[in-house]
Parts: sequence; structure tokens; C-alpha cells
Amino acid sequence: MSKKKRRTFTAEQKAEAVKIFRESGKPLTRVATDLGLSHTALRSWVKQAEIDEGKGPAGALTSEEKAELSRLRRENKQLTQENAFLKKASAFFAKESL
Repeated sequence: MSKKKRRTFTAEQKAEAVKIFRESGKPLTRVATDLGLSHTALRSWVKQAEIDEGKGPAGALTSEEKAELSRLRRENKQLTQENAFLKKASAFFAKESL
């Protein structure tokens, strides 16, 4: 059984889908079907749009905050790997000098 290729959407495409849903007055599942999307994808886009507009629950991360958190996690992972390498290298050279 082959896996279905995962589609990616730009921020503009997501914003347009949310706009269509809000302006149509149709049920979310109907709009998602009309746009060729899953209802869960459209629901999460609508929820994230509300959070970005400041209408979401307290403590929810905006899209910008999520992007920054992702970037910081990648940077932290890289720095941790570099630090581990430097510790091993310093231990190796300390043994060599004895």
C-alpha cells in the first residue's frame, strides 16, 4: 500500500481558505470538501487564525511564536551537538598531552 503524498500549503492559501469559510456561512465540512481539504486541516487553520487575531485561549502560541520556538529548538539542538563534540575533543587532547 503506497502512502499518499502530503500536500503543503502556503500561509496565503491557508488565509484564503479561512476567509472563504468565514464569508460563506456554510458548515466547515462543506467548505473543506469544496476546497478539496480535510475538515481537520481547515478546522486547525481556522483555530490558528483566531489565535493569531488574539481571540484564542490564553497562553496559545501565535504562528510567529511557533516559528520562533521551532527555530530556537533547532539552534539548541545544533549547539548541544557542537558542545558534545567539543567535550569529546578536549578529553581526547587532554589524554594525548599526558
